[in-house]
Amino acid sequence: MAENSYSLRYLPLFYKDLEEVVTYIAEVLHNSKAANDLLDEIEIAIKKRRPFAESFEKYHSVKERQYPYYRIYVRNFVIFYVVIDDDPQQKVMEVRRLLYNMRDKDKSI
Repeated sequence: MAENSYSLRYLPLFYKDLEEVVTYIAEVLHNSKAANDLLDEIEIAIKKRRPFAESFEKYHSVKERQYPYYRIYVRNFVIFYVVIDDDPQQKVMEVRRLLYNMRDKDKSI
């Protein structure tokens, strides 16, 4: 399978989700090591997915969407991203949300 070229972009909402999760673990649960470890795992998971962003099962949402969502699971969290292919020379893997796995995803994304 040929490797595609995907640039990587993060929505501000993803950064907000990430900050809330990391802050909660570090400050409320008083476990900064676990917060940093999770942050590292999320970064690694996204980078590992990037070369093959469209090679995974699409998330079937009840909402009509311009671009299909894909998921990456990290511990008890789900990273949601889309692939935007407006430019055939450079597709974009756009990371949109980080949600707790037990949350009602269709209401959140």
